Amino acid sequence: MPPVAWGLVVPVKRLALAKTRLRSYGDVLRAELALAFATDVVTAALACPAVAELLVVTDDPRAAAVLSALGARVEPDDPDAGLNPALSHGAELLRAGRDLGVAALSADLPALRPADLAAALAALRPGRRGFVADAGGTGTTLLAAPPGVELAPAYGPGSRAAHAASGGTELPAAPGLRLDVDTPDDLREALRLGVGAATAAVAARLGAP
Repeated sequence: MPPVAWGLVVPVKRLALAKTRLRSYGDVLRAELALAFATDVVTAALACPAVAELLVVTDDPRAAAVLSALGARVEPDDPDAGLNPALSHGAELLRAGRDLGVAALSADLPALRPADLAAALAALRPGRRGFVADAGGTGTTLLAAPPGVELAPAYGPGSRAAHAASGGTELPAAPGLRLDVDTPDDLREALRLGVGAATAAVAARLGAP
């Protein structure tokens, strides 16, 4: 597939509601981790040469300020109708007047590396959506649509199967692009792979290895 300029949509929950399965760390550190994950994802994605623009969809003012300062475009969740409408809306905003590929990227991939994202996007077939399955094998961490192809997100339980059933092609991906962190065990695995600076700083406060 010839080189494509990509616009990424990264959805970020309100920090007070994010990462509830990390509640054993306490609410303050749970929210700090959620923001750190998103910070490391945005930092890595913006360092990927294939990415022309990154749009964060969030209604959280703190996340909006931090991620905007990194160089992300931030928009509110205007549809306010769930994750899939928010992603579709973000894709429309990115494509307004431009011939971009668009991709939805999870905000909880603290071990993501720019080269991993570039490799997954480069593996897309012309005219076909592609997706990366999560480490658990049932979810999706990246959904990408080349120029002229609708994003058609189908996130929720069993999204890997839903994206495949709708014509998406599963893409090979490095572990850091597949490991979305939901639990303390996930965090330990991400730390083993190597996380970004923001997550490493919060993890140090947890006494995590």
